[in-house]
Order: sequence, then C-alpha cells, then structure tokens
Amino acid sequence: MQLDRAAKLRLLEFVCSFAWTDLKVQQQERDLVMRVVGRMGLGNEETKKVEGWLKSPPPADEVDPAAIPKEHRQAFFDAAIAVARADGRIVPAERDLLELFRDLLQD
Repeated sequence: MQLDRAAKLRLLEFVCSFAWTDLKVQQQERDLVMRVVGRMGLGNEETKKVEGWLKSPPPADEVDPAAIPKEHRQAFFDAAIAVARADGRIVPAERDLLELFRDLLQD
C-alpha cells in the first residue's frame, strides 16, 4: 500500500502517540519510529516533526482514529502493535489502548 505524504505523517503521529502510552518513550520505540521514518523517505521537515512527537506526545485532539481511511486502517493498527512491542513488552495500558484502537477502527 502506498501512502501519500500526509498519510505517512498521520501514521507516524499515531505511532508516536502509542509510544507515549506508558508515559515514556523507550529507546527501542524511538529506534523503531526512526527506522520507519527512514524507510518512508521523509524529508528533514517531516523528520523534525516526528522527532518532536518523540520528545512530547502529539496533541490528543489530532489523533483521531475516525480520520483514518478504511484502506489504511490495518497498516495503522499493525504499526501501533509494532511500537507497543518494540521494547519487548506490552504493558496493560498499551494493551487496553490497542484494543480500543482496534474497536474504533472496525466501525
């Protein structure tokens, strides 16, 4: 699936928000996000935006699952799972958020 620039940033914003679920971004999570940034071929401006989300969580009102196009929902969910697993464990808050995210994406 090909994502345009806006969809790539939206996906990374969601991924970063999941990295903040336990209130601290682990180095493994940060590394995973930056590998994804590299694979997506984002420019300096977009990369700086993502780095900002890793330093401070994206505003909650900007992370709306209902705004994800149906054809992108599985990719977003898979990315959220990957970042939740990046540090080798899924804490209860991450598990709960993943379940909620999955349910919201099924609507």
